Amino acid sequence: MGKRLRFVCFALAILRFPDQAYGQFAEAHNYDNGPVGVNQVELAYAYAHSNSSIDTSLIVAGAKFNLNQGTITYTRYFGLVRRTAWVEASVPLADLSGFISGTNIRGSITGSGDSSYALTVLLKGGPALSPERFADYKPTTTVGMSLTVSAPTGQYNQNRLLNLGSDRWSFKPEIALSQPFGREQKWQCDLYAHAYFFTDNTSYRGREILRQEALPGLEGHVSYFFVHNAWASLDTLYSFRGATVVNGVPQNDAQRNFTLGSEVNVSLNSRNTVVFQFAKALVHQSGPAVIGLAVKYTYTWGKGYR
Repeated sequence: MGKRLRFVCFALAILRFPDQAYGQFAEAHNYDNGPVGVNQVELAYAYAHSNSSIDTSLIVAGAKFNLNQGTITYTRYFGLVRRTAWVEASVPLADLSGFISGTNIRGSITGSGDSSYALTVLLKGGPALSPERFADYKPTTTVGMSLTVSAPTGQYNQNRLLNLGSDRWSFKPEIALSQPFGREQKWQCDLYAHAYFFTDNTSYRGREILRQEALPGLEGHVSYFFVHNAWASLDTLYSFRGATVVNGVPQNDAQRNFTLGSEVNVSLNSRNTVVFQFAKALVHQSGPAVIGLAVKYTYTWGKGYR
């Protein structure tokens, strides 16, 4: 029974990350240039189902977890030393439930998850342009970098089985390369390299200390524009390491995960965009066997933007 309780607590704590709700993906074209002085609000819904332990020493047959999550994100584009940059803030609201078949171990919780904040700067191929000048911009090779910080603002109770917060900070630096190619540059390849770094959770399972090593990842996207306002992509993600230590005892749970997914992005007009995403973990050594989907709507506005 103790192992089962540990499994449920730890697995559901990991599933709280907003991007992990649909396979840990960033989006294709995530580092595309945009006009400065523009604002965006994104409303997203994500569903994820998982039936596998993230810790190979605590595998429990019949475990099932379901996450329904809504996220609101605000983004502001601006110029930084003549380069395009933007800041982003996200707040998730989620409903999380889980149970283990053949047992009475089950639970559910609804509330706020951990918020996240990001700063992105385009180092190459992203000149800061007004909306009027951006109308003549032609996509080219782009190199960018970002830092995303997740804050422990979500609901967390050290004595509760299910939690929407992680009670620790995480930091994700990332560097990206985007390259359009092919006839009329309808194709684009995006390559991202990142790593998650975590502070300790000092109230894990009550009064225990959870420590996790860095979790690096490599991400790739190949996308194609069917028409000028609609594209689809094939997405891949490989992550590894991230082993944990509880009260000084190594858990021998280094991860090796490979996730495959797809995305469709449709611009209804210059202000309104709809995105559909799907992802499935094909390899999940010490990681959750997640299958998930997301639907997003983005509204854009700003001075001079039409």
